[in-house]
Amino acid sequence: MPKTSRIATSADEIAEKASRGEDVSAYFTNKFTVVRPVRRVNVDLTQGMLRKLDERAARLNVSRQAVIKTLLDRALEPERSSKPRPKRKAR
Repeated sequence: MPKTSRIATSADEIAEKASRGEDVSAYFTNKFTVVRPVRRVNVDLTQGMLRKLDERAARLNVSRQAVIKTLLDRALEPERSSKPRPKRKAR
């Protein structure tokens, strides 16, 4: 892919080029984020808990799921906030 051209190429076009044996490495940056596998779970909550979750989600302008994940992460990592931070050495 020439550096001077910025014409968008679809994934199908890139796949066709790869199928023909053409070098398609210029279309990839090798900059990516590893996404951990997700396991779905079902949790039964009371109406009051759902209302509180929804209120917090609305206040933060995020999804209910984001609130649940954040609160669970905080609850499962109590040592993170209870451990004193190491003092920085003066330079």
